[in-house]
Amino acid sequence: MSRRLTQPLAVAALAVLTLTACGGEQQELQQWMDQQKREVKPSVEPLSPPKKFNPQPYAQSEGVEPFSPQKLTVALKQESRQPNSVIAAEYNRRKEPLEAFPLDSMTMVGSVMKNGKPYALLRVDNLLYQVKLGDYLGQNYGKIIKITETDVALREIVQDAAGEWIERPSSLQLQERTR
Repeated sequence: MSRRLTQPLAVAALAVLTLTACGGEQQELQQWMDQQKREVKPSVEPLSPPKKFNPQPYAQSEGVEPFSPQKLTVALKQESRQPNSVIAAEYNRRKEPLEAFPLDSMTMVGSVMKNGKPYALLRVDNLLYQVKLGDYLGQNYGKIIKITETDVALREIVQDAAGEWIERPSSLQLQERTR
């Protein structure tokens, strides 16, 4: 026989011997599994019967919707009547045009100095606006408190988790134009 045929035959013979050696272990394993199945007794607790469901009619459908604009307006008016309220002065003043837009829709595109006073250039809806210190923008009563070459610092008034009106700092950063 040639060496070419001898080598594949030797590999095949070795594979057959290996498989037959595993066959005995397979039977032993199967016997052990059968014995374990006979010895183990499952213990399942019976399910408790379901509780009876008593539906309740929804009686609040005629009530005031908690998120209605009317309810929010009433709450803001009550809050603004309190003399020490942070929101009182903001609620009673006339709104400026840039307060109709959310702050994240605005982009600072530059800054200029006019008569020694800093102005920021903001892009909103593809229109350019010039703003100065004290102007208002954004929907959270944002008042401009500082303008630099690279950003506009704001003071916003928002409600915290407890419903109290608080001031928080915010800013618009100069955005480089992407082509």
